Amino acid sequence: MTDTTSIKTLPFEKALAELEEIVRRLERGDVPLEDSIAIYERGEALKKHCEQLLKKAEARIEKITIGPDGAASGTAPLDVDG
Repeated sequence: MTDTTSIKTLPFEKALAELEEIVRRLERGDVPLEDSIAIYERGEALKKHCEQLLKKAEARIEKITIGPDGAASGTAPLDVDG
């Protein structure tokens, strides 16, 4: 993990892995206070980045629509609230 790595360019999997490592380090409790604050702030930024990537992915997901005969008839946007 480097502080120079731009979070905006990280793919979801790498951002999530880095966030998980930050959580492990903070949970161990052996990180100096100043370092804890810095990695916590990076963790917050990584969390927001992951949430944005997930929202974009959700918007792209489509559900398959089924016609009266039971066959796939097309696709429609996924309604995650309904």
